[in-house]
Amino acid sequence: MPAINNPFEPVKMKQLIATLLLLLMITPCLMAQKKELSQARSSIKSGKYDDAEKVLVKLLGDSTNRANKRIWLAYYDAVRGKYEQGNEKLYLKQNYDTALFFSHARKMLSIAETLDSLAPEYRKSHAEQQNGYRPNLFNGGSFLLRKGKWTEAYDYYEAYIDCARQPLFSTYHYDSLDSRMPEAAYWATYCGYKLNDPVLTLRHYKLALQDTTKADFTLLFVAEARKWLNDEQLYLSTLQEGFRRYPQFYYFFPRLMDVYIARGQYENALAVADSALAVNDSSQLFLFAKSTTLLRLERYSESIKVSQQLIDMNPKMAEPYFNAGSAYVNIASRLDARHYKKQMRQAYQKALPYMEQYRQLMPDEKDKWAPVLYRIYLNLNMGKQFDEIDRLLKVKGEG
Repeated sequence: MPAINNPFEPVKMKQLIATLLLLLMITPCLMAQKKELSQARSSIKSGKYDDAEKVLVKLLGDSTNRANKRIWLAYYDAVRGKYEQGNEKLYLKQNYDTALFFSHARKMLSIAETLDSLAPEYRKSHAEQQNGYRPNLFNGGSFLLRKGKWTEAYDYYEAYIDCARQPLFSTYHYDSLDSRMPEAAYWATYCGYKLNDPVLTLRHYKLALQDTTKADFTLLFVAEARKWLNDEQLYLSTLQEGFRRYPQFYYFFPRLMDVYIARGQYENALAVADSALAVNDSSQLFLFAKSTTLLRLERYSESIKVSQQLIDMNPKMAEPYFNAGSAYVNIASRLDARHYKKQMRQAYQKALPYMEQYRQLMPDEKDKWAPVLYRIYLNLNMGKQFDEIDRLLKVKGEG
């Protein structure tokens, strides 16, 4: 019986040859890798951590090595050795780069987190080690913060916070047991604010608000971030929350008033002023805001009363004079000259000393006082004073 040729024989032979060639190519690479890894470990044992790290970083530069836990373990040991070496020098008050020391702590944590996904059997020992080193992430952030290195400081604080969600630290429950988490979040939020980065500013603000000693500033940062994002509604709601919680904090009240006044929501602005005065009825800022809002609401008599209260408190404060003078002029303008000529004149007479005092206190604010005084002098038939203001306005108009 004739022999039957197997059509798959040539294919098998080709596969065998390809496999052999691949093995011939891989074997030298594996041998080289093993040699370099052995060399790195020898360097670690002899304390030559920089030499070891260079070799290991080169090995990890090859994508085929990135899942090799033995290389990562050696890398972890090398960086840990550098960290301990630096720690000793700093403890002995020897010359050492503090920023470099903190960078070793940051790098070591990153390596440990990578290793945790490749070799979970090391989780317990690495977690114990890193839990002890972790405070230096916070300290590193503080060190860089003092140097004004906002981006780098943010990275340290975020790494500190991020430990709470890392499986490596699952038994430590940082989110509930670490009392410094809100403070780290506050400083991260602050760094985002200093970078004018709304995303970074808002990333950890909810946690930052748990640091009640700094919550007023946290809300300030959040409000500014909302403003950068042109989110008017959230900006307003943050101002409202800030004012509700911290009515006398310098930031929230004036900006909340500005928003309401810009929108023409004068009743809301008045409610804010009244709420503020309920907390501090002698605040000149709050009283002035109420005086101005009442003026806008055309509640002139009330505005004059509050303005006079301010003048009695602080005669050198200019704006209450302007408000009171303007209120009297507006009262006069509402009256019908045919039936209330006397009352009109009386209102202008009352406006006069206020507006002249405002001029004296604020001589450069011609755009504000000159047109009002022009009207007062005209209606009171004060020819000499009227002519002086008329010339002044003409010169301004020609300019």
